[in-house]
Amino acid sequence: MEQFKALIVKEADETVVHGIEEISLENLHEGDVVVKVAYSSLNYKDMLAVQPKGGVIRKYPMIPGIDLSGTVVSSEDDRFSEGQEVLVTGYDLGVSHTGGLSEYARVKADWLVPLPAGLSLKDVMIFGTAGFTAAQSVYALEAHGLADNKDARILITGATGGVGSVALQILAKNGYTNISALVRKDYQVEVAKKLGAHHVVFSEELGEKRLLARAVYDYVLDTVGGEVAATLIPQITDNGSISMCGNAAGAKLDTNVLPFILRGVNILGINSVTETHENRLILWNKMANEWNITADALSQEVSLDEVPSILADLKAGKHLGRTIVKL
Repeated sequence: MEQFKALIVKEADETVVHGIEEISLENLHEGDVVVKVAYSSLNYKDMLAVQPKGGVIRKYPMIPGIDLSGTVVSSEDDRFSEGQEVLVTGYDLGVSHTGGLSEYARVKADWLVPLPAGLSLKDVMIFGTAGFTAAQSVYALEAHGLADNKDARILITGATGGVGSVALQILAKNGYTNISALVRKDYQVEVAKKLGAHHVVFSEELGEKRLLARAVYDYVLDTVGGEVAATLIPQITDNGSISMCGNAAGAKLDTNVLPFILRGVNILGINSVTETHENRLILWNKMANEWNITADALSQEVSLDEVPSILADLKAGKHLGRTIVKL
């Protein structure tokens, strides 16, 4: 373990660069537990982390990677022991604390979740942060009435991306019969249908943004934000809900109060970073059982050396589903 590989992001010549380097444990931030990383995954946030002014990393050098799974090598906390299989998603990992795109990681014990029974180290990173966010979104919508209506009109934005593809599969597997997938490109249509979408909608078919539009959807699982979300909110029916977890289409939400005061529409904010440990255990149990879609997930496996090219695809909007990184 004297030297091992990691993806390092650093400042150089007034810009930000990244590449694979050999490092040691001394380069990792402090923590209670050292983990030999088996898998990490690539998320939209990881792409932002390697961009100049990406808004994710504020102090360099940094190892990105906002999730990981692996085996405990050493622990100063009695809750975890050598050889135990664990996972981490969220918290400060890959943002202000050296992250998962490294052959070894050192993390705080409070961040660790024991590997759920029924899922492998690879499975939990097929879900990864994106899949966990998808599970949070479904959970929130079900808590606001979706669970009682299998025929509800549901729309998923960014439906072939990391979060959207997993959410689509979870909903389809659990018997929802009226799921629409919002896509931008022709090649995404067949992908969305294979994932379980009953209808496919192109972005240009959403119509113009209005103060209050014809009610088309009971629930929207939004992964992109921006003008897409602003256009959809006035199209949600009485007492419907929209979960919001991303900003790929923009961070600004230009809307009005009418959908909320005339139809009682709910906005459900989804934050995978600071979710409580109790809720993490509940959600991972669901993902290991009735929400387990890993066998049919839209995913690919790459090596650490291939990560820079995949991050470039993410930036260009060419990425589908989930990419897991085998360390």
